[in-house]
Amino acid sequence: MIEKMRYINITGPRTELDRVAEDYLSRYEIHLENALTELSDVPQLSPFTETNPYKEAVASAARLLSELPEEIPETEPVPGMDLFSARTLVAECDEQIQAFTQEKDALKKRHDELLKPLRIIRPFKDIRYDLQEILHFRHIVCRLGRIDRQYHQKLTEYIYDSPDTILIDAETVDQYVYCLWFAPAHLAKKVGAIYSSMHFEPIESSSLEEEALEGSIADICEKLEQEHREIHRKQDELQEKRDAFLREKAPALHTAQRLLSDASDTFDIRRMAASTDQENEEVPFFIISGWMTEDSAAAFEEAIKDDESIFFMSGEEKNNPGRTPPTKLKNPPLLKPFEMYIRMYGLPSYTEMDPTWFLAVTYSFIFGAMFGDVGQGLLLFLGGFILYRKKHVDLAGIISCAGIFSILFGFLYGSLFGFEDILPALWLHPMTAMMAVPFVGRLNTVFVAAIAFGMFLILVCMVFNILNARKAGDTEKTWFDHNAVAGLVFYGSIVLSAFLIVSGHKAPGGILIVLMFVLPLVVMFLKEPLTHLVEKKAKIMPEQKGIFFVQSFFEMFEVLLSYLSNTLSFLRIGAFAVSHAAMMEVVMMLSGAENGGSPNWIVIVLGNLFVCGMEGLIVGIQVLRLEYYEIFSRFYKGSGREFRPFKRSRNSAG
Repeated sequence: MIEKMRYINITGPRTELDRVAEDYLSRYEIHLENALTELSDVPQLSPFTETNPYKEAVASAARLLSELPEEIPETEPVPGMDLFSARTLVAECDEQIQAFTQEKDALKKRHDELLKPLRIIRPFKDIRYDLQEILHFRHIVCRLGRIDRQYHQKLTEYIYDSPDTILIDAETVDQYVYCLWFAPAHLAKKVGAIYSSMHFEPIESSSLEEEALEGSIADICEKLEQEHREIHRKQDELQEKRDAFLREKAPALHTAQRLLSDASDTFDIRRMAASTDQENEEVPFFIISGWMTEDSAAAFEEAIKDDESIFFMSGEEKNNPGRTPPTKLKNPPLLKPFEMYIRMYGLPSYTEMDPTWFLAVTYSFIFGAMFGDVGQGLLLFLGGFILYRKKHVDLAGIISCAGIFSILFGFLYGSLFGFEDILPALWLHPMTAMMAVPFVGRLNTVFVAAIAFGMFLILVCMVFNILNARKAGDTEKTWFDHNAVAGLVFYGSIVLSAFLIVSGHKAPGGILIVLMFVLPLVVMFLKEPLTHLVEKKAKIMPEQKGIFFVQSFFEMFEVLLSYLSNTLSFLRIGAFAVSHAAMMEVVMMLSGAENGGSPNWIVIVLGNLFVCGMEGLIVGIQVLRLEYYEIFSRFYKGSGREFRPFKRSRNSAG
């Protein structure tokens, strides 16, 4: 059901706004409207322009808590903490974390600086020459570099016979051999060209000289490696200190975040409030407008009756024309999970009926009819129930309810985990039950029942549409639309005629045909001028009558097609009932149980799990499609806006 709403206005001195929000509005849920917009006809109103002083602190607290090394749940609030101490705590923690971050960044910068020479020098760590000496020989040139392994052998063979250069191998890394060569200074260019032709990749000496590396290559490498390890040790130590600090401050930060968040929410009420002119008023006032449920409004009024500084005024939604109340659903726990499907389609507007109960009944019933099996239904019921109780997953609650109807239809079909010879069928076996239909022949009974059930649902939806339209004051959709009284008479006549024919009776004829079929079609064809006539408008017929008649003709053609397609769409109920029985028959056949033999229980179990999972998912989607396209489309708009309280009531559960 949809909770009744009352439109409210709260007024008081500007200085009392925070107290009112904290003492009252945090206890009684209110859906705020923009007071400046709602009271646009009231002169000398202005918005609040103050900046929220808590917003930055709330963001900082949230950021600090998000950086915790592991999730630490909230504990009892730290006693004695007020807003000032909360802001101070967050600022101090933020400052400390920034200090840790700066130190970490400095270590990372030095680490990155260290990697460059370390990558260059590491492959030469076994070379015990003094680096600066060999780079600055007066008469000999030394070059460090690397060469691909496939060219190294050729280079070695060539150098072996050359008296102009010496090649010393260092270390092999991946596909490269790192080495250094020496040559007389006057032959350096010539020798260098030879090495280049053999794909030798030299390391520029400037890359080593700019690092100011002193000592032997082995000592330099060891020194760099040691500094590299020391940086990693300091980084780990710093991270441990940072994590320990956050763990220690986590309880206080949780409390501070909660206090600051509440204060920020309270302050943010100014975005929706209005204020009287401070210059022209000795005591400027605030004005808050919004919606409360009737119970909350009554309790709020009782709570402030002794508060002389606050003035409260409320009225029913019907006394506030032009204002559309938000929608707040209130359903028993059994129906709560099905609100998920309602929200997916769209909340009902305030003047619509809440279809949650109807959706719950029809969805569960149709699911059971399409997926009738006592054993598998029991699995769905228990699995959904346990998951819903532990995790509060709405879909699990829906599956649990659908499982109950699967069990009921399982008894009607006589099916237990696919076995149809254990339980007696209280109604029929979907695959074998047949019946004679006049003018058609023999049809599966489940298909006939599915069509009959679909016709019944379409008629019920038309009644709901008439009630909704009547409540909204929509004349056309109450009397003349294809889902209104005219459509109800026409489609109801079709249903009645079909029932009479199938049951062996004569269909109505003569004057009844005109009254039951022709007259409703004429009314639907002329719905627009008839609506203008009833509403006593000046123009009954549109000016462009030719276009009107052509448009109405094609609309009527579309309406008749929709009646047919919507009705036939319910055949899927019977189709999936038969399909489910057929799939389980295949499982029985694969397990060797179709002829009364000893079944392979592994195949039985795996087959049931497969059918329960795959077909259960498909059936669930197909039922939802029926709900949205064949059922909801006839009476439900889902154009409501959700009731969103300024702050969740501290007295409300959850």
